[in-house]
Amino acid sequence: MPEAPDIETAWRQLLEGTPGTRQGDPLVVEAAYAQSRLRDLFPFPTHGTLHFLRAAPPLWPESDRDRLPFIVCGGPPYKIYTPGYGDLLGEAATPDEAAELLVAHLPDAVGADADE
Repeated sequence: MPEAPDIETAWRQLLEGTPGTRQGDPLVVEAAYAQSRLRDLFPFPTHGTLHFLRAAPPLWPESDRDRLPFIVCGGPPYKIYTPGYGDLLGEAATPDEAAELLVAHLPDAVGADADE
């Protein structure tokens, strides 16, 4: 399945449920989109999770700079992990709380509105 060519297109396809594209949990996607810092990242749903990338794929070779926390969908609870399921950062009862928790664990320089 082809990836969206840019961040804006990826979000549009996710929010609209465009056939033939990656889809994620609609409630988690909407909650993530409501966060301005996450809107500046490429949403990447895969295997029941919603990951965020700094740019549209391909990202190979991946660097540690590109590794960001992600949300495990299918909750509640919704779980937020560091890359590679390294550490559980927390659990949330709602998609909105999950998106807020993820934003709280982003590196300071991530997202155009990072100073909010």
